Amino acid sequence: MEAVPARARAYVACVVLAALLCAAPPPRTPAPWWAVVLLAAVYAGCERAAARWRFVGTFYPVLLAGAFLLPPAAAALVPVPGALLSRVEQRPYALRRIWRAAHLMLGVWVASSVHGTLGGRDSLAGSDFPYALGPAGAAVLAFCLTLTALEGGILALGERVPPRRAWRGLFLRSLAPVAVHGLAGLMMAVLWRSPYGPVAALLVLLPMCVSWWVFAQYHRERAAHQATIRALVQAVDIKDGYTRGHSERVGQASMMIARELGLDDERVEVLRFAGILHDVGKLGVPTRLLRKDGPLTPEERRVIELHPEYGHEMVRGIGFLGEARAAVLHHHERLDGSGYPYGLTGAQIPESARVVAVADAFDAMTSTRSYRRARPVPAALEELQRCAGAQFDPLMVTALVRALGREGWHPVVTAGEEPDPFVPAQQAADRSGARP
Repeated sequence: MEAVPARARAYVACVVLAALLCAAPPPRTPAPWWAVVLLAAVYAGCERAAARWRFVGTFYPVLLAGAFLLPPAAAALVPVPGALLSRVEQRPYALRRIWRAAHLMLGVWVASSVHGTLGGRDSLAGSDFPYALGPAGAAVLAFCLTLTALEGGILALGERVPPRRAWRGLFLRSLAPVAVHGLAGLMMAVLWRSPYGPVAALLVLLPMCVSWWVFAQYHRERAAHQATIRALVQAVDIKDGYTRGHSERVGQASMMIARELGLDDERVEVLRFAGILHDVGKLGVPTRLLRKDGPLTPEERRVIELHPEYGHEMVRGIGFLGEARAAVLHHHERLDGSGYPYGLTGAQIPESARVVAVADAFDAMTSTRSYRRARPVPAALEELQRCAGAQFDPLMVTALVRALGREGWHPVVTAGEEPDPFVPAQQAADRSGARP
C-alpha cells in the first residue's frame, strides 16, 4: 500500500468517518471515563510490548473486555491510543495507523452493541453463568465478522487482491484466536465487576502475555527458518544463473496444486518449501557443468543427476521441512519408473515429490531461459497432460490446470541474456537435470 490508490484512500476515509460517528456518545449516556482511560492505557502498553517483541498481532482481550464492560461509544475509544502508537512496517505509516485505529473502533463498537442488546452487561453484573456466555459469544462473533469484512475490503482496494480472493478464508483463520481472546476478555470483565475490582481483572493478562510471548518466539523461529531457506535458494541462483528465480516459482506452483488438492495449511506451507528447495542439491554439482556451453557427456549428465541426493543430504537435518525432504530427493522420479535417483514407480513416489515434479516441469516450460524461449501456458499444460500417467501424476496435473484456470500464471524471464534459438534441446535437458 506504499502508493495507495485513490479508491483505497476513499475507503479508509469512509471507515474513519464511520468510526468517529460511532465514538460520539448519545446524549444523557454517562461514560465511565476512568475505565476507558485505564483500558486504553493497558491496551497501548500491550501494543508497545508487541513492538518490542517484534510480534505482529493485536491484543484483543483488552478490547473485548472493554466491549463487555462499556457502552458502545466509550468502548470504541479503547483501541485508539494503542493503534495510533503501534509499530508499522510499511509506508505510509500515518495512514496505516489511522486505518488500524478506525477499523478496530468499528469492531469494538459492533461487539459492544451486540453484547448490550442481548443483555450481556446485566448478566455480568449478576455473575449470571452460563447465560453470560451467550451474549459474549455473539459479541466475539460480531467483532470477528466486522474485522474480516473491513480487512477484506482494504485488501481488495489497497493491495489490489482480486475480490474473489480478498475475503477467502479470512474469517475462519481469525475466528479461533479471537474466540480464545474473547474468553480472556470475558474473564477480565467478570473479575472487573466482582468485589476484587480492576486489579484482579488485570491479573488475567499475565498468562495471556506469557502465551503471547511464546507465540512471538515461534514466529521468530519461523522467520529464521525462512531466512535459512532464502539463503540456500540465493546460493543456488548465484551458482546456476540459467534458473534464477525458478525455485520461488516452483514453490508458488506447488502451493497452488496443494491448495487445489484440499490439503491443510500446514502441508501447503511444507509443499511450498519443497518447491523452493527442490534444486538445492545443485550446490554440490560442479559449476562448470551447470554453466557448460556445449552438450553434456553421459558421464557429466550422471553427475548432474546426483543433485537430488545431494539436496536431500543438505536438508536432512532441518526438522521443520517434514515431507519436503522426500520431495527434494524424489522430484525427478517418473510414474513409469524411468526417473532417478531410484527408479520408483506409481504410488512408491511420495505425494510431495509428485506435486513438485509437475510444478518444476511447468515452470521450466513457461520460463524464458538463455537457451530457449518460453512456451505459452496452454502449450505447457497440454504437454503436461500428454505426459500424465507416464511421467506425471494425472491428479497433480489436473489440480494445476484447475488452479491456473482461476488464478492465472505470469511467466518471468529468469536469465539476463537473450534467448539463443540455436542452443540444442538436449543441452536444455542436460542443464535442468531432466532426462531426454
